Amino acid sequence: MAEREILLMGNENLYKACEEVSKDNIENVRRVVEDLHDTIIAFRKKYGFGRAIAAPQINELYRIIYMNYDSNSLALINPRLEFIGSERFEVWDDCMSFPGLEVKLYRHKKCKVHYKDLDWNDCTLDFTDDLSELIQHEYDHLDGILAVQRAIDSKSFRINKDKAGCF
Repeated sequence: MAEREILLMGNENLYKACEEVSKDNIENVRRVVEDLHDTIIAFRKKYGFGRAIAAPQINELYRIIYMNYDSNSLALINPRLEFIGSERFEVWDDCMSFPGLEVKLYRHKKCKVHYKDLDWNDCTLDFTDDLSELIQHEYDHLDGILAVQRAIDSKSFRINKDKAGCF
């Protein structure tokens, strides 16, 4: 469909909780997913990173996550996140809504996500390590939470010039 503008940190819509999608809105969901795909591909071409994006980042306040990594693409509709165990790890996280800024935070090492696919089937996937971190990051977007709000402390920020695109 179309590449969309990615909202940047500070935009009030990034801090709003998203609405669940109903089955009767599936055609609109398909359009949003196509826009998420086009947007992440364009962003990756410009900045060299980006594996997933959440609908609120393109100003669509729906509970939709789109992942595009290692030649895989996946749309998760109305995801529910479940943590597996209590093990956590420290990670430097980045975001398309604040390119170039990285924030150090803790994420769960393992998680399970329950969601609907584009055919409205119930699905479940387990994620570990970097994909667990990734799905947690995108899931936070659906609840209006940015990674900067999860920083370990006030010194857990750095600029990555390779990802900033403006230095």
